[in-house]
Amino acid sequence: MSRPDRKPIIDVDLQLKDAGLIAASAACLVDGAAKILDLGTGLMKGVVFVDVSAIEIASNGELYSLIWQLSSSATFASVILNAARFDLGANEVIPAGADQDSTIGIKKFPVWNSIDGGQNIYRYARLYTLIEGAIATGGGINYLAWLTK
Repeated sequence: MSRPDRKPIIDVDLQLKDAGLIAASAACLVDGAAKILDLGTGLMKGVVFVDVSAIEIASNGELYSLIWQLSSSATFASVILNAARFDLGANEVIPAGADQDSTIGIKKFPVWNSIDGGQNIYRYARLYTLIEGAIATGGGINYLAWLTK
């Protein structure tokens, strides 16, 4: 039986974000460059594994949304779809009535490369961090992320 806090075996080609504090909304980077995965032409189901090492919640209004985006464009120049979203931050602003602030540690959320049950497959994917609220100077969120089985 696997433990939910255990890190899976990591394929570096499937890394979605490397270490680095984020204080403004942006597509995720690996080695300083936008990371876009080519998932191929078949249906893919996986898990985005996130290891949060820092999260600023000072004013109870910070919301950090990790968004799994799909595209038919290898550069995300057109057709950008938000296919899954995982929210972290202050409990006061997390949608659907969270009753406690998010903390550091390991998080996971399921993803796939279709939004209609596999009728339309999107070959390219990336992770985008949407930041809302008042982020203190030097604050934000720091995490690693990668795609796993």
